[in-house]
Formats: sequence, structure tokens, C-alpha cells
Amino acid sequence: MYDLGGGSAIYEDSALQRCFRDARAATAHFQVNPASMRREDPAAGHHPAPRRGLPHGKAASNATQQQAAVSAAMLGGERSAQTTSLPLIVGLGGARVELFSADALDLPMYSPSRTERTDRASALIEAVRGCDGLILASPSYHGNLSGLLKNALDYLEDLRADPRPYLEGRAVGCIACASGWQGTVATLSSLRSIVHALRGWPTPLGVTVNTADPITDGDGVVDAEIGEKLQALGAQVLDFARARHR
Repeated sequence: MYDLGGGSAIYEDSALQRCFRDARAATAHFQVNPASMRREDPAAGHHPAPRRGLPHGKAASNATQQQAAVSAAMLGGERSAQTTSLPLIVGLGGARVELFSADALDLPMYSPSRTERTDRASALIEAVRGCDGLILASPSYHGNLSGLLKNALDYLEDLRADPRPYLEGRAVGCIACASGWQGTVATLSSLRSIVHALRGWPTPLGVTVNTADPITDGDGVVDAEIGEKLQALGAQVLDFARARHR
């Protein structure tokens, strides 16, 4: 784009530069405030319009979810109900889902010079190779994603020569959990940067979960706001995947 726009396209007064800057700012707003995604309807008394794929704050119907058969891989640490186990599955009804919890991601340290793969590593690589979308969830360890998940993502180097290399053409939803907001924001930013580096498409909405407050009761998400965000995240991943199937 910049090549076509010429050298002046990078200047602040360039229309092209302003468009990219505005798009980045909008994405950042969506990460921390999902209400920014809602449209105001003056005729309806300024009530927010429901989000696409999330009618009236609820999960889409089975008929809608089954419009296209899609598969999703979910990578994240499953240590307790307060971290990433239940949030991972919210909003993905109707898709074929394969979950890789902490045990499944407990892989040997990745090394580019080592070509042999354990059964767990091979299962992970094949699941990502065949999936239409992903959800990544990580606790915040010292202000960043867990080493377990980062090491697993390094194994996606095995997809570099595929027709769809790395995460190309896949929507990726990111979830960050921590006991406090500072760690969640830093971890979410790292996850999204990694997805970009792997040629994936981070969903406009990323979810941060502060586990200092009760989130689940063992049967489901008890925090209504968190539950709504997680359903919206899953809906965005599925919408993108189904759009590519059309």
C-alpha cells in the first residue's frame, strides 16, 4: 500500500497514514471496551444494536451456528476453573473443537534443529493445520504469556511450507487471565503480536479476565459481563471462518 502511495504516504497528513492509524486505534478500543463495537440507533432511543453473531447478548441459535461446518483449536492452560478452562469453550457451539490444555501443551523445548516430534507435538501441529480458527488463552506469568503456550506456538514453525503457512487465513481469539488488570493487558498485547507474526487475524475483540474476583462456579461463567465478552469472541472467530467457507 505504501509503495503505491509513494514516499509521502507515511507522513501524518497523508490520508493513507490516517486510515491505518485510525484502524489501529479502533482495534485497541475494541480490546478494552467491547461497547465501542456497538452501533447507536436513534430511532430506538439510542439503545445499542446487538452484535453480529450475538443476538440480544445470547449465543447464536443452533441453526445459525451450523450454517457451515468449521473446526477450531483451543490452546490454553487448564489449571483450575478460575483460570482458562471454562472460558475457552464459551461461544463455540456448532463447531468441531479440539482443546489442548496444559497437559497437552507440555512439550519438549522447541528447537529448530530438532526434527523428531512427540505424539503430543504432532497432534498439536495437525490440529492447527486442519482448523479454521483458533482461540489462545494464557495466564499472565510475570507480565507475559506462559512459557508453556509460547513454546507450543513455536512448534507452528512446522507449518511454514504449508499451502496455508503458519496461521494464515485463520481468525484467532485471544484471552488473557491474571489476578489483576495490569498483567492481563500486557499478556493480551503479546498474544495479539504473536498472532500477527504468524500471519493470523486477531479478532477485533480480545478478552481480559481478572481472576481476583470469582469468574466461574464449576458449572459455567457467573460473571455476566465476562460471559458476554467470551461469547462475542467465539462468535467473531466462527463468523470469520464461515465467511471463508462461502
